[in-house]
Amino acid sequence: YPVVLKQFAVNEGSGGEGLYVGGHGVIREMLFRHQLILCVLSERRGEFQPYGMDGGSPGKIGENWVLKCGGDRENLGAKNSAQLEPGLQDTFLLKTPGGGGCGDVTTETPRKMRKVTGGQFAKKGSVADYTRLQESA
Repeated sequence: YPVVLKQFAVNEGSGGEGLYVGGHGVIREMLFRHQLILCVLSERRGEFQPYGMDGGSPGKIGENWVLKCGGDRENLGAKNSAQLEPGLQDTFLLKTPGGGGCGDVTTETPRKMRKVTGGQFAKKGSVADYTRLQESA
């Protein structure tokens, strides 16, 4: 496979605080098996956090890193490119930003984000429709 997905996880704690906690971002770490120039075009990296609403706090910013096999880390920022070398096992680490929180926690008790137990999500909307189509084929 030309691309190996080493990690795909929820970026815990990336959502902003508020009466309604902002959504978590995700973490993806990818290993590329061929030499390539990686081009990144993303938002909400650097100084501009996803803003909160109605007194909620902002979510955490996203991050884009090239992790070199020798332990060096190169921050790519929001828009950049980097040469990746497959023989050196360079990887790309992407952390998407969390959503901003909504609502002022000083006026009401904040509602915590529910953890998904058992790794199962309820299939609704387009996900349910797509699954139904795939299973009927």
